[in-house]
Amino acid sequence: MTNYSVYNSQGNFVYSQSINTFVAPGIVAPPATGAASAGRMFAVNSSNSLLVVLSGSVTTSLQITNSSGSGVNLYVSSVLGGIGIALSLLSSFTGTMTMAQGGTFVSSSPLTPFNTRLSSPTASGATARSATAAPSGAAAFTTVPLDPGLFQLAVDGGIVVPPNQSLTVTVSGSLSVAGTIAVYANITWWEA
Repeated sequence: MTNYSVYNSQGNFVYSQSINTFVAPGIVAPPATGAASAGRMFAVNSSNSLLVVLSGSVTTSLQITNSSGSGVNLYVSSVLGGIGIALSLLSSFTGTMTMAQGGTFVSSSPLTPFNTRLSSPTASGATARSATAAPSGAAAFTTVPLDPGLFQLAVDGGIVVPPNQSLTVTVSGSLSVAGTIAVYANITWWEA
């Protein structure tokens, strides 16, 4: 059975009539699906937690850097993470997620990007680092408040990291009185 519209004819500028049958359905998928099938989709994550006695805050920062000689762009698929609170005598809570270009860390740990096609030997052209503090010198372009729980920002390639550039995601949470607070960050991207 065809999906037919009188306004969708072969003579129009955009012709998109498809045959949508049970045997061969017309399917549209985001670019990340093809990238994952080709072994070019990657992910990194970081976390940090703290037992707060009177008051305190905890931060995790995650940075992906496209090296100057990679020959590819990094297309960010999604940024996700969250803030967890346990055993809390909560009197106040604040949380934020910030995305920034660049930035340097006083102290950080290297991470190995994970290929989301589980059997693929293809390695990422990007380098990744995590830190337990926000970077200095970063140019923030998005900051959003967070409630405890999970968040996901699906950008589907809307953030592009060209060679010799970095994307940094920082998740921070603070509470007063007593409790355990944990923060999580994850970036997924494809390379082309």
